[in-house]
Amino acid sequence: MPRIKPQPGILDIELYVGGSSSVEGVSDVVKLSSNENPFGSSDVVKQTHAKTGHALHRYPNTDHASLRAAIAEVHKLDAERIICGVGSDEVLQFVTQAYAGVGDEVVYTEHGFSMYPILARMVGATPVKVAERERIVDVDAILAACTKKTKIVFIANPANPTGTMIGTAEVARLADGLPEGAILVHDGAYTEYVEGHDGGAALVESRDNVVMTRTFSKIYGLGGLRVGWGYAPKEIIDVLNRLRQPFNLSTVQLTVAEAAVRDQAWVEKCRSENTRLRAWLAEALAELGVPSDTSTANFILARFADQEEAEACDDYLKSQGIIVRRVAGYGLPNCLRITVGDEAGCRRVAHAIGQFKDGAR
Repeated sequence: MPRIKPQPGILDIELYVGGSSSVEGVSDVVKLSSNENPFGSSDVVKQTHAKTGHALHRYPNTDHASLRAAIAEVHKLDAERIICGVGSDEVLQFVTQAYAGVGDEVVYTEHGFSMYPILARMVGATPVKVAERERIVDVDAILAACTKKTKIVFIANPANPTGTMIGTAEVARLADGLPEGAILVHDGAYTEYVEGHDGGAALVESRDNVVMTRTFSKIYGLGGLRVGWGYAPKEIIDVLNRLRQPFNLSTVQLTVAEAAVRDQAWVEKCRSENTRLRAWLAEALAELGVPSDTSTANFILARFADQEEAEACDDYLKSQGIIVRRVAGYGLPNCLRITVGDEAGCRRVAHAIGQFKDGAR
């Protein structure tokens, strides 16, 4: 009997590795590996979630009209140019499926989100990795790497796992310099952590080659619910909706996400606390000889002398019940990405790194 084989290239796709959530033999664990909101979701969201179980036998709305309207109202956008997905990952996948394929190139930066090359390979396209400049997206390097084969350019801004960010003028220069027919995908998963930042929405409205993606998994505290959205020219949204499963989001996802986006007081509170604690954590680690770039997200990228020290510190933190993220897979072997936790979590990780620096193992 002939052997069953997948389509060419599928087995070349590397599996995504998420952040750890437990330590064997340790019960009192603080998880700082997945950039989750340590304060969770708001009380309004929790109450809404508790009330959504009365009609689970009914199919959800297929056009997501109410959620799209809420997003549009809060962010002053056009609801007809919004698409919702199972996390922003699904929206990124829609774009890649629709606009890249065999023989095409998908450009991303060397420390960019690891899903970008995975998405490229899923559709048979060639991922093209471009160098950054001191862990910051380099627009000139990206433009130099683009060719007639380039169909999509991915940037995360703020970036993950570095936390760095480029300004709107630089993003606009990138969009304007792309080859004809190429799309800039501006991944704004951490947008809400930057006061006054629109995540690239204005660029979408002024250009026909920019797609913005956003998520409810970070500041809204809904990582376990999996809801994201995208904003793009109407012509692109029409294409993406043809790839979207009609019932890709459940009634629970839609209803709870709508409550979350309307509770902007919670967003402001979480942003304020994150800003305060991020600065405190970065300064505390710097005093211990562990520097980091200025972060605009809900994590810092702690830099150690070399990979050996970074991994030894990670091992020690695990022994203390603290889970952070190794990022050697992102081309940063001497670094650890540390989510900004609540105050107790931040003090705990700073104390443990201090012990490590003093020789504890």
